[in-house]
Amino acid sequence: MDQPMSLEEIEAKHRREKKELQAQIQGLKKIAKNDKTKKKELTIEIAKLESELELRHEEELAALDNAPGEPDDTASLEDEDEVPKVKLSKAQKRRDKKQQQDKERAEQIKLQEKENLHGPRNIEIQSITNKLKERKLSIFSIPSDGDCLYQAVAHQVLATRSNTLSVEDLRMQVATFMRQNKEDFLPFMSNPNTFEMLTESEFNDYCDEIVNTKVWGGQLEIRALSNSLKCPINVIQASGPECIEQGAEFEGPPLIITYHRHMYKLGEHYNSTQAICESDS
Repeated sequence: MDQPMSLEEIEAKHRREKKELQAQIQGLKKIAKNDKTKKKELTIEIAKLESELELRHEEELAALDNAPGEPDDTASLEDEDEVPKVKLSKAQKRRDKKQQQDKERAEQIKLQEKENLHGPRNIEIQSITNKLKERKLSIFSIPSDGDCLYQAVAHQVLATRSNTLSVEDLRMQVATFMRQNKEDFLPFMSNPNTFEMLTESEFNDYCDEIVNTKVWGGQLEIRALSNSLKCPINVIQASGPECIEQGAEFEGPPLIITYHRHMYKLGEHYNSTQAICESDS
């Protein structure tokens, strides 16, 4: 018959099993890295695996506390006429401690959510959302990957003109237009280190970066997009002018995008817009 494991052996076993579980979880995360549906399923599966392992560890520790040959410390009666004095087991103490930690964590989460509710990000989103509602529009989320301006414009071109343009197409059009109209852009561009106007070489490097990298686009790129696509672009924002209009001289419905200063920690961001369905409103 196998000898029962000591507390030290059980704790060592638990540490080993936790490491093995973490390795298993990392493997699962790699599989679902670029699949949003699998990520949601994976989150549920991970929580289940962690919960099952934690419950089994608690049961093993509780079984050790109540093993034969050891005094039962859950309760003791010193005298039949005295009120029983309850002494908590080690397992119960661990459960009580975990319950208290979970309670404190839940309170901290609620407090953080309350602070976020009145934080700059949520205030900005609410302001933009209200302005879009007046136009019967809502925010259409665009990934934050450096291509947000171009992806937002591509989404608008498809929605308003049924024309499909890739991010690469738009970046090439912007760089080409800026090169062909250098005198209209160069005076507004400066070196971030010296604050001097860009040299001819630096300007060409900037245009090359637009085409070959995920460099973020701003007001100058919006101007180039409007002119190269020959359509108006409206930018809705929370502070400053409510709507920045570019290319008002062009005909047709404007491409309407949103500008966010506080959407992500990495910095500024652009989203697209979409019509509000009657069911949504």
